[in-house]
Amino acid sequence: MASTTTYTISDLAKEFDLTTRAMRFYEDMGLLQPERTGPGGRNRTYSPRDRTRLKLTLRAKRLGLSLTEAKEIIDLYDSPRDTNVQLQKFLDVLAQHRRQLEGQMADLQANLDEVKEHEKEARALLAKAGKNAA
Repeated sequence: MASTTTYTISDLAKEFDLTTRAMRFYEDMGLLQPERTGPGGRNRTYSPRDRTRLKLTLRAKRLGLSLTEAKEIIDLYDSPRDTNVQLQKFLDVLAQHRRQLEGQMADLQANLDEVKEHEKEARALLAKAGKNAA
């Protein structure tokens, strides 16, 4: 019988540069489902599936998805349902986040333009004050 690779909470926390507290939070959110062993089920053993789910969760976070959205999409991939439904859901979520990021980028650009205008005005006032002092 071939042995399946398993991971401890410390193994995965170290690999993905997370705290064990974050790992437990992901477990509470239902993103990870380690096997519980030892007294009171205090020891967690993570499967390769958990490791993959953690990797996908962190990737989703980098894309700006909430943990709830990440879980929904990852759960879709876990289910044996039609892949087209999964891909369409993923595309819908990505499109929503793209629109949100584009809006934030437009706001930042407007803010940056305003800062540049204030800098220009301040420089002009400073130059004018310098000429009056001479």
